[in-house]
Amino acid sequence: MLYANAFEWWAHKHLLHGLGKKKHSFFAFHFFDHHRAARKHGMRDDGYANGVFGGAPQRKEALLLAGLVVVHVPLFPVAPFFTATVAYSAVNYWRTHKRAHLDPAWAEEHLPWHVEHHMGRDQDANWCVTHPFFDKVMGTATARSTRAHAEVTLSPVTA
Repeated sequence: MLYANAFEWWAHKHLLHGLGKKKHSFFAFHFFDHHRAARKHGMRDDGYANGVFGGAPQRKEALLLAGLVVVHVPLFPVAPFFTATVAYSAVNYWRTHKRAHLDPAWAEEHLPWHVEHHMGRDQDANWCVTHPFFDKVMGTATARSTRAHAEVTLSPVTA
């Protein structure tokens, strides 16, 4: 579970935001589609309503999670519990992230750090979705802001 939380932090920070702020990157769906929908609709992203077939951003997210599991499958003969935990963590991430964006009140109660990531002033903090452990370890956990998200604009990094 520690490995999964560390990977969640790293992938969200460096792939989904680092590369995702580049307009023509494969990962741009996360920042330009998913974040835009969440901020526009008070954390809600209706693309999750139809599961992995909901929309392009959700399909790409599911594909990345499936790919994560697939690359770990060769470890199964020597590390079956580790491999199973990676698979469980990927499914748990999908279910948790989906619910957070279909039920913002639930997210506010159970994942306030993720709500802050989307709705707070600083979208480059609170990288973890399922648990804030690695955000605390890495110093990227932030307290709740006033959530004045209307003052924040989504601007790409083009470099």
